[in-house]
Formats: sequence, structure tokens, C-alpha cells
Amino acid sequence: MTSVRISLLLLLSTSVYADQLVHSFNNPSFSGVGTSSHWLTIENQEHNREADIQAELKAYQEDLAREADNTTLARFIRNVESRVYAQLSRQLVDNLFGENPSESGSIELLGSVINFTSDGELVTLDITDEDGNQTVITVPIGSFTF
Repeated sequence: MTSVRISLLLLLSTSVYADQLVHSFNNPSFSGVGTSSHWLTIENQEHNREADIQAELKAYQEDLAREADNTTLARFIRNVESRVYAQLSRQLVDNLFGENPSESGSIELLGSVINFTSDGELVTLDITDEDGNQTVITVPIGSFTF
């Protein structure tokens, strides 16, 4: 009976397999497997973080500049400048085409010099900026109507 039990036990028993336990590190810096790609990933993440910080800083500075341009004082100054330039241009047009037009004249405005001459048929504006660049505009008087 014991021999039957032993033979029955041998037939019914399953095979047991064993393997060696091997420890490996998951971090490529320790194992050396995939180390270069790991380091490139870290470098790429650092670069992206720095770029995000720079973009956020630039956006913040642009917001501050926009807020400074939208203050009540800044809008008031722009409005006054606009009205002064409109008044100057109106005076220039009156001198050129008014009831008593001038034959010539000169205006200095923020470093630029505007010389104008009229021969009765054409008005010539000669505009010279601070750098010496020159622009000449010629307007016929007879056809200068709307």
C-alpha cells in the first residue's frame, strides 16, 4: 500500500522549477541600460521648463507695459499730443492753401525740418529727419480739391 501511495503521489505531483533571483535597478543611472536617453529626457525637461519660465516672464512684462499705456494719464497725454499735431498740421495747411498763402516757410518738429515752397501751381514739401533722410512731396494746387 505504501508503494501504491508513493507511486500515486509521484504521478499526481507537479514539477517544480526554480530560477536564480537577480536584482536589477530600474533607474538607468544605476544600471547603465538606456542611460543616454534618460539623460536626454532630463535635459529636454529642464530646457522646456526654462523656456516656459521665459515665456511667462515675457508675457508678464508685456502685461505691465500694456497696463502702463492704459492709465488715465497716458491716455490724456496721447490725446493732447494728437490735438497739438492736428493744430500744427492745420496751421501748415492754412499757410500753404489759405486765403493768404505763403510762398515758402520752414518748421522744425522734434528734430525734423519741414521746408515748404509754392510757385503758384505746385506746393513742394521737403521733409528732412534727424538722420538726414529726405522726403519730397509735391502737390498741385489747382487740382487740390475734394
